[in-house]
Amino acid sequence: MADAPGAHEGGDAPEADTHPDRAYADDRHTAAARSHADADASHPAPAHPDADDAPQAAPAPGAPAPGAPAEGDTPVGDTHPDRAYASGPHSAPAPGRPEADRLRKAHAPAPGSGDRNRPQQPPAPAPGTGHPNHHPAPSAPGDRHLAHSADGKGPAPQRPEPRGGLLMGRPFGVPVYVAPSWFLVAALITWVFGGQLERVLPELGAARYLVSLFFAVAFYASVLVHELAHTVAALRFKLPVRRIQLQFFGGVSEIEKEAETPGREFVLAFVGPLLSLALAGVFYGAAQTVEPGTVPGVLLAGLMISNLIVAAFNLLPGLPLDGGRMLRAVVWKITGKPMKGTIAAAWVGRALAVSVLIGLPLLTQSGALGTDAVDNVGMDTVLDALLAAILAAIIWTGAGNSLRMARLREHLPELRARALTRRAVPVESDTPLSEALRRANAAGARALVVVDTDGKPLSLVREAAIVGVPEHRRPWVAVSGLAQDLTDGMRVSAELSGEELLDALRATPATEYLVVEETGEIYGVLSAADVERAFVKAMARPS
Repeated sequence: MADAPGAHEGGDAPEADTHPDRAYADDRHTAAARSHADADASHPAPAHPDADDAPQAAPAPGAPAPGAPAEGDTPVGDTHPDRAYASGPHSAPAPGRPEADRLRKAHAPAPGSGDRNRPQQPPAPAPGTGHPNHHPAPSAPGDRHLAHSADGKGPAPQRPEPRGGLLMGRPFGVPVYVAPSWFLVAALITWVFGGQLERVLPELGAARYLVSLFFAVAFYASVLVHELAHTVAALRFKLPVRRIQLQFFGGVSEIEKEAETPGREFVLAFVGPLLSLALAGVFYGAAQTVEPGTVPGVLLAGLMISNLIVAAFNLLPGLPLDGGRMLRAVVWKITGKPMKGTIAAAWVGRALAVSVLIGLPLLTQSGALGTDAVDNVGMDTVLDALLAAILAAIIWTGAGNSLRMARLREHLPELRARALTRRAVPVESDTPLSEALRRANAAGARALVVVDTDGKPLSLVREAAIVGVPEHRRPWVAVSGLAQDLTDGMRVSAELSGEELLDALRATPATEYLVVEETGEIYGVLSAADVERAFVKAMARPS
């Protein structure tokens, strides 16, 4: 088979088409937030040492939400409909929003709890509770954070980078993997080409399968050159390439970002088929120097034809093929809108998929592709139909993914760290949990940051860990026992948004992040679950 099953991806968004020639890795964006929310799923959160055999205290029924605003308080300077405002210059969460009050209700002392008879101190000022204009975003209904470790510290575990098969090398610094499915297609090529050699060179006998295996390896080496062309062009345009993978239907160059201009997109798509055409020319020239009926002659002729097929197939003008990227670039250039180019090329790709599904078996059966015409249905006909169905499914799926990823790219700028950050209260490490929650309720905050005596942030208290501590135990549990130490990757700028924000979160998977201003001032805490919900909400809106 040709790299045919391999076209290159990149569209309006690094379109994570399943394109078997160049699949942009933006599918990582579609799962990035979820990977953070799930990063600690393998670490169950034990309750506090004494909490296992104590009943979970429930918040007082009908109790007013802590931190409710006094009459006349109004939100200042923010019209975000989902924002939970703090007291004072900020108003409390809107009534009737249980999701905004979920954490606060968990913090409210229940009747009969250990805090009931404690002297009520006046609300302590919360210095450094975040930027004065910061208004946190509430959690959505059903928000259930995965517990990490109710009393454990240390950075969140890093999610291992998917390898994608057997590592073959790192040309230009980009890892090249051979997927397990390649061995299946190599065996198929060896068997099919071996049958052809039996007719052309019958004197080879069983050795024909060794020659066929060499052809399979040489063919995929050509596919690798095709992919390296995309990779070199991407690196030339300063686009990061995650990896190259050789698989069942060709190769995939995972380019993590899209080209900035339609001209670069066109070049990025065209260099692959261009290299395949150049290889076909090289093999044609080499074939002229050997006898046609010899093993070298047959191999060179086969490689020439295979590379011509790879180039021709990838030049078909439909996503996710290289020709579809070129068509997208042209429409993008004419209209000035990448999304329109993606839509046009994706629908052409779907039409192409239907044409392959119906037309390829008919062409094969009629003999139009150089084979003998057949009137009856045999094994070859069934194999041709199966091959056509697989190719059509790949093209159709890749076109659909291109549309989805284009919509993703269009909505990514809506993800802003500043808008999604929860207000946070700084507390010292020996502060009892009940006192820390009282301060948070008084300030209308929904996150706790453990700081040293100088106010420097040390760790974040996990919401899941708080929920795991029964009400009556909270006066005796220090916040330091429920916190996770901060690492450099868990500090993110309040100015991050879109793809930059997702890249920062993906680099250090965790459930919460400390958001800071450019001056280093604490702005609040960002929950990966909040990012995921905002991402899903943005994707649900029509383009």
